[in-house]
Amino acid sequence: MVSDNTKIGTGLLFLGCVFLFLGVIFLFDSALLALGDVLFLAGLTMTIGVSRTIRFFSRKDRLRGIVAFFGGIFLVMCRWGLIGMIIQLYGIVYLFGQFFPIAAQSLRNAPVIGQIFQIPAVERFFNNFGTSARSVARSNSMISPV
Repeated sequence: MVSDNTKIGTGLLFLGCVFLFLGVIFLFDSALLALGDVLFLAGLTMTIGVSRTIRFFSRKDRLRGIVAFFGGIFLVMCRWGLIGMIIQLYGIVYLFGQFFPIAAQSLRNAPVIGQIFQIPAVERFFNNFGTSARSVARSNSMISPV
């Protein structure tokens, strides 16, 4: 059973994404982008919990993405919407990039969208999206020479 905090958090995450989308559509309106950022962070915190959120945003191996994400939020709050969103997008891809292939895999089973995600080019894009040079280097360093 899903707790009430998780349900509320998921709703806040959705609203945050809606306001971020509207902020981009309305030519990077800083007020909508800032509201979307606040709702996204509140929803993430309520969905996974405070301690897990702090643990997620305090890992040293993700420092570049964390600085970019929160730096982008800071720039959006200072009314630099376009530059802030570009930097924030880099941080989101850096932090959540390994989750995109998992989300694409679950969307392949969806009734309408699933056919789009089964196109070979789209499937190849999402399979390669989460892999980066650092994860390839990390996996190569785990292989011991014989």
